Amino acid sequence: MPPKSAVQHKPYFFYGHRKPTQHRPTVQGGLFSNRQTINPNRPTPKNSPSSSADFELQKWDPDDDSGLKSKKDPSHDFFSLAQRLSPIGRYIVDSFRKHKSWGPPLVADLNRLRRVTPKLVAEVLKHPNIDPKISSKFFHWAGKQKGYRHDFSCYNAFAYGLNRVNQFRAADQVPELMHMQGKPPSEKQFEILIRMHGDANRGLRVYYVYEKMKKFGVKPRVFLYNRIMDALVKTNHLNLAMSVYDDFKKDGLVEESMTFMILIKGLCRLKRMDEVFELLGRMRGNLCKPDVFAYTAMIKILVAERNLDGCSKVWEEMQRDAVEPDVIAYSTFINGLCKINQVEKGYALFNEMKQKNYLIDRAIYGSLIESFVANGKVGLACDLLKDLMDSGYRADLAIYNSLIEGFCNAKRIDRAYKLFQITVQEDLQPDFSTVRPILVSYAESKRMDEICKLLEELQRLSYCIRDDLSKFFTFMVEKDDRIMIALEVFEYLKEKDYCGVPIYNILMEALYRNGEVTKALTLFSELRDSDHKPDSSTYSNAIQCFVEVGDVQEACNCYNRIKEMSLIPSVAAYRSLVKGLCKIGQIDPAMMLIRDCLGNVESGPIEFKYILTIIHVCKMNDAEKVMKVLDEMLEEGYSPDNAVYCAVISGMCKHGTIEEARKFFANMRKRKHLTEADLVVYDEMLIDHMKKTTADLVLSGLKFFGLESKLKAKGSTLLAG
Repeated sequence: MPPKSAVQHKPYFFYGHRKPTQHRPTVQGGLFSNRQTINPNRPTPKNSPSSSADFELQKWDPDDDSGLKSKKDPSHDFFSLAQRLSPIGRYIVDSFRKHKSWGPPLVADLNRLRRVTPKLVAEVLKHPNIDPKISSKFFHWAGKQKGYRHDFSCYNAFAYGLNRVNQFRAADQVPELMHMQGKPPSEKQFEILIRMHGDANRGLRVYYVYEKMKKFGVKPRVFLYNRIMDALVKTNHLNLAMSVYDDFKKDGLVEESMTFMILIKGLCRLKRMDEVFELLGRMRGNLCKPDVFAYTAMIKILVAERNLDGCSKVWEEMQRDAVEPDVIAYSTFINGLCKINQVEKGYALFNEMKQKNYLIDRAIYGSLIESFVANGKVGLACDLLKDLMDSGYRADLAIYNSLIEGFCNAKRIDRAYKLFQITVQEDLQPDFSTVRPILVSYAESKRMDEICKLLEELQRLSYCIRDDLSKFFTFMVEKDDRIMIALEVFEYLKEKDYCGVPIYNILMEALYRNGEVTKALTLFSELRDSDHKPDSSTYSNAIQCFVEVGDVQEACNCYNRIKEMSLIPSVAAYRSLVKGLCKIGQIDPAMMLIRDCLGNVESGPIEFKYILTIIHVCKMNDAEKVMKVLDEMLEEGYSPDNAVYCAVISGMCKHGTIEEARKFFANMRKRKHLTEADLVVYDEMLIDHMKKTTADLVLSGLKFFGLESKLKAKGSTLLAG
């Protein structure tokens, strides 16, 4: 008996290719051929060298997830999707994947197929990983096969495939293609396009497809009309939606409740309340009276648009129709009333809910409490808190924060502190918003010891005191009348070692803004003499202060310190130092500073960019062209300062003439941008800078030709610098 492996089997697809005949040629390629394929789902043998090593618990690192990330086979996606295809569809998609582009080899593979059916074409076109160019070629190739004609499913799949790769404009031409190939499009094809555009929020494309429907003489049903109007309303094309509604009525169709609600929502967003009530009346006439869900949807939109007058009218219409509002309608309306400070009306609705025994959400309590506190009615807010707890709720941190702020505003700090302790006891994790009103009240009443006690308690609760104090001082200096109070608190806390460099920076900036430059410089000197190290923000604030008092040299020293730290000054410091340098006639250093700022700062000042443009235009030696740049600058809302005038002096001295510079300044005097005294000052600066520029050129020439040694031999001190 021969061995089992030597047994000759009848050839069929499992063992190999069958013998081809005239009418049944052999199909090469695909999963049924000798083409080598890799199945990612096939298990790897245990003894295979590619198998992963056994897992060892002792060597496991929970933070290292590199072992979990196995290399994904590139053909994994293909095989997982190919399992859903028929064998011939799998063969076609496999050919697409093999050849990657349309050409004679791919066409040769397709020509091996005996016949192509519309079902097969639609199946292949629905595959998500096909190149749109190949799918389009395949669609047209299939249409040319003998005895074949596309059906609706093929066109639909073709449109879906084009939209999937964001070629929706090409998908919109499918109805024309159908018409050319003798297959007039039906409503279904247009519905597919409208649904695709509507899901992608392409409202104007929806209207374009709708207009195309009318050209083909296809009339939408009510369902499709609703979809068209809904897409237009959602994309803020209400006027187009209303024009579609006019066509809807001309076609003699009867509105559904959904039709009315789509239009009513759009009209509510644009606050066209007269048309809203007109549609509501028509809705009642069609015996489709709006229900509570429709009214609630209108109330939500009107509250979101802060149109509470319209919301009140809709509420009245709901009562007129004897529609009982639900909890969502009540809560939406109450929250809206609280936001526009109409808490009395909201409280009346709240009592109405209680009379109807509705389950009141904690958010309603929170909105009412916050609004009562904002109006200074802390007693009513406390009554609501008691009612909240009696109803079985637990107050959240936002409610306690509102009440604490209310008590502090009412100068009842002790009660506010008790509420803070309650938040700690209930483990609500109070944040800076909780303690800020208490700290501000202690500061305003100069109860410094209480501030220290509160900070110590926060430290015991593991809070970052440095960050919270920075936030506290930032909040304090937002109002000018509290800057000096913040300074007093700072002096007290400094002795307790609670203050750091960020707080110094906050106070220096506030004092400079308030005109207290001397006090800001005192803080800077104090910080420099302490154990703390000033940072770039400190030096940036100091630059502005030194320029303000006229000590530009010290401001330049601060700038150099920032550069030594490999940091960048603030934009305000750059602006201030440039103005200071221009004021004392140091034009070249000022221009270098402008270039340094634009080179280091991501979005530099626009006036600095105009200054460099002015210097560039000065190369043309034409005052009129410089004036055009200045006119553009004025149109953008930037008025010229001394840096702009110094830029003109610098540019004209390097690239132009004194005469053109004087023309520019005379023009500025004529426009009343400069006074007569300013004109004299800038003319002197122009002459001095021209002398300096000329002298620099002469010295450079002497050094270039090696004549400086002869001058020194004759006792000249011209090159002594």
